[in-house]
Amino acid sequence: MKYVLRFCGVIFTMFTIAACMQGGQNPNAPQYDTVQVIDNLVIDDNAVPIFPKKAALTTDTAQHFSLELPKRCTVNWDNQSVVSVVPAEKIQMVRLDMGDPLPNLNVSDYTFKKQTVREALDKLLEGTDIVVAEQEPMYEKIFGSIAAGNLADAVDLMARLGRAYYSYDAVNGEIKLSNRTKWIIKMPNDETLIMALLDAMHGADMRNLLVDWQDKTLVFEGNYQTEREVTRLINDIASKKYVLAWDMDVYRVYPRTDSPIVWMNLLPAFGAGNVKMSVPGVVGRALVVGPEINTKTLQEFMAQQANVVLISQGRFVVPDGWQSRFDIGECGKEERLETDLIVGATAKYGDFAGKNKIDAKIVLRTGRGELTSFTIPSSVGDNYVIIGIPTHSFVTTRETLISPFAELVVFMSPRLVTVVDVDDNVPDVSMLVGDTLRDFLRE
Repeated sequence: MKYVLRFCGVIFTMFTIAACMQGGQNPNAPQYDTVQVIDNLVIDDNAVPIFPKKAALTTDTAQHFSLELPKRCTVNWDNQSVVSVVPAEKIQMVRLDMGDPLPNLNVSDYTFKKQTVREALDKLLEGTDIVVAEQEPMYEKIFGSIAAGNLADAVDLMARLGRAYYSYDAVNGEIKLSNRTKWIIKMPNDETLIMALLDAMHGADMRNLLVDWQDKTLVFEGNYQTEREVTRLINDIASKKYVLAWDMDVYRVYPRTDSPIVWMNLLPAFGAGNVKMSVPGVVGRALVVGPEINTKTLQEFMAQQANVVLISQGRFVVPDGWQSRFDIGECGKEERLETDLIVGATAKYGDFAGKNKIDAKIVLRTGRGELTSFTIPSSVGDNYVIIGIPTHSFVTTRETLISPFAELVVFMSPRLVTVVDVDDNVPDVSMLVGDTLRDFLRE
């Protein structure tokens, strides 16, 4: 009996504790059905996410922001002029950081031999309050003589001989020497000529360009070699009668079967007369085609055998005889394997054996080097279709889910832009269309 009573007491005590606990619970407290543990952290619906600390780098979306891309990455295929005329405009390049004017001092009978610019200037300025400072070491040796002139002309001569730049600080009486400087270019108003200037500078690997699209100015920094290249470019554009522009689409093509696209079907589909030339490359092949094969008809042809995805679209301009480039990734629809692909082009327009031709070299290259190239002579109005570039050319892993028959297809449409001096002897530019434009180009 004693044990029974003790057992009943234990049961009563347990019910009492359970009742107290139940009565003390907060009815509004959250109920946790499941608990998820990730990297030793308890994650539930009310948890605050914890992210690893990132380095102080510009975010991708901010890095890719550009005022130029909307102008470059859009092609109006429904309103494309194969031949057009723009008025010539003056392009000026002015150095920015000249500093204050030098004192009005005369220089006469001064000779310098095998000295650096600083050594020659130190000797010239002995007895004055002007000091010379180098912003970086300069080792170029110069020699020459100045019979008579002022100080500004003498300093300018010696700086140019040493491929250096100077600026004068009148407050501190100091001439600063540097291997680099900044310029501003007052660009033309026509957007095609602006693109020609920018693309030629990109083709010369000048990337630190700051463009103000509102007042049509361009600021860049460089050394003596940069100045020579840009000056030659500006003079060349000013003297040219033509610039060449390309509108282009870039496709990723996935065949629907385990076999590649049968490109020979182009001939019965469009007629042999619309495929004018076939140019083989180390990889791929470039077809010169007539106007009947355009972006719309090409996509319709490819869609019969494959799924077609437009991965990039845009335009670039090449001054006659210069080099330019189109970066696929800048105008890419999304991140893809081909992001680092660059289409480079050099081209000239003129009389070749009695026929007006566009003589172009098209190069495809990636960060790993040149992929392929084509030398293509064509007539105004012809288009290019580059085929047979395997998508696996851009795969860097040992294995991939992409079909071995997937390929890159590039459609390029060259345009001839004629630059004319608008004077009394040239007809109204807006009137140069159709037969009038063709007659003008023959002159």
